[in-house]
Amino acid sequence: MNIKDTVVVITGGAQGLGAAMAERLGSQGAKLALIDINENSLKSAESKHLEQNHIAKGFVANIADENSVANVFEQIVKHFGRIDALINNAGITRDSLLIKIKDGKVVKTMGLQEWQQVINVNLTGVFLCGREAAQYMALQQSGVIINISSISKNGNVGQTNYTAAKAGVAAMTTTWAKELARYNVRAAAIAPGFIATEMTQAIKPEMLEKIKAGIPLRRMGQPDEIAKTVQFIIENDYISGKTIEVDGALTL
Repeated sequence: MNIKDTVVVITGGAQGLGAAMAERLGSQGAKLALIDINENSLKSAESKHLEQNHIAKGFVANIADENSVANVFEQIVKHFGRIDALINNAGITRDSLLIKIKDGKVVKTMGLQEWQQVINVNLTGVFLCGREAAQYMALQQSGVIINISSISKNGNVGQTNYTAAKAGVAAMTTTWAKELARYNVRAAAIAPGFIATEMTQAIKPEMLEKIKAGIPLRRMGQPDEIAKTVQFIIENDYISGKTIEVDGALTL
């Protein structure tokens, strides 16, 4: 798929990895539909793109709400006329150990709310957006869905909720690739390692240093390195059904 003039929808497109993806694809001539729950961040991102002569429009939506998702995709198609690519990027963390024991007593467990919030956004949100976009793509007989998973899909201490969601995202990707191929619609995923974003910069400096030391390339990934992988998937029409790990050899 040629990126120029394609309509690309990016969830969580106002900041972090989503902003990096939008920046790269906008510079390649894509028409950007940015979905975010934060209206102020969205307005700021939209203005930045317009200053760079990118074609971009922000859409406020809660991707964990079925009606909100259906409405926002209807708005996007009404505005742009079609959807060529969807990047399911939006995500949150609510880290907690499954159980915490101190002095022979259980002092904390992962709460149901901590579990459900992450599942709602990181898994159900991907499902809802993917289902909505797939309908439009199937009818136009073309399109690509890119889901952002994580190397945490393999299991990570303190992230029962996040790892479950990201493993589910990878599994859905393979399923969609098989189901949607008959409509000339592809699905692929990216599993980033530790990337230098607002989310990882909130980690304590001493912990960040330990993380870097455990990465064979000895550094954090950059947001544009994930954006380059998004571009690669969009442009290569024979990539479908796979999750590409971009992690500096951390999971080898």
